[in-house]
Amino acid sequence: MASASEARRGIVLFGAHGQLGRALTRALAGLGPVYALSHADCDITDEAAVHELVQRLRPGIIVNAAAYTAVDKAETECDAALRINAHAPGYLADAALAVGAWLVHYSTDYVFDGAAARPYREDDPTAPLNVYGETKRLGEEAVLARPITAFVLRTAWLYDREGRNFLTTIQRLAAQGPLRIVADQYGSPTPVTVLAQVTRAIMAHPRAADCAGLYHAACAGVTSWHGFAEAIVRSLGLAVAVSPIATADYRTAARRPAYSVLDGGRLKERLGIVLPPWDRALAELLTGAP
Repeated sequence: MASASEARRGIVLFGAHGQLGRALTRALAGLGPVYALSHADCDITDEAAVHELVQRLRPGIIVNAAAYTAVDKAETECDAALRINAHAPGYLADAALAVGAWLVHYSTDYVFDGAAARPYREDDPTAPLNVYGETKRLGEEAVLARPITAFVLRTAWLYDREGRNFLTTIQRLAAQGPLRIVADQYGSPTPVTVLAQVTRAIMAHPRAADCAGLYHAACAGVTSWHGFAEAIVRSLGLAVAVSPIATADYRTAARRPAYSVLDGGRLKERLGIVLPPWDRALAELLTGAP
């Protein structure tokens, strides 16, 4: 299978110290040599450094798990978000082209404005409401414009049992008293472990090379931040009240889409990959189930 041979040439993973990067380091083990790189190893906003490293390692697959993800701070740190989310993916795509490598890149549900009445498909128009979403949209375009085998995976509401994310924040805040959580923004919480396994499944698929492109890769189903928080509290057996509030009652620097559920039909139809329902994925993450 062509994809297996690409992986055996080596996998360069950027952003290996982030929560998704750590999950990918574990998930991709065994497919081929994995070069798990942090910002200290290579600054992806340094075009010359990216090309030098990729030329030296000559991998078969490049995976970009590095991103500027501070949604609210991006409103004032636009240049940093642009360099990391918009410009750097183009550097990685050019480097992949130079050595004949595949590129796997991750994007976000925040490229949409949230006005839809059904889950978003890949060919729906994008209209980001904030700087973060706009820079991620530009990064998608940079990757998909290059003549390479590229997989751009839009995902949503990523979390893990460690690091800074919604799950760990709810655990911390629940110890301090009752919670008030936004109940009118809807999406599909997705553990980084699930997204990492999806990435592995794509790489190992015998027809992957013929199915490159843009995909939605988020857990099935839909909930609100309030519903997600209630599920976390319930699953952890925490005795704390979780009250619903409106977006208008929780002001943030960046606007969020009210509805950013992603349709995973293309991933199923082309590659036979189906993500689990969000609530089952949460339960499995918390119990350590495979």
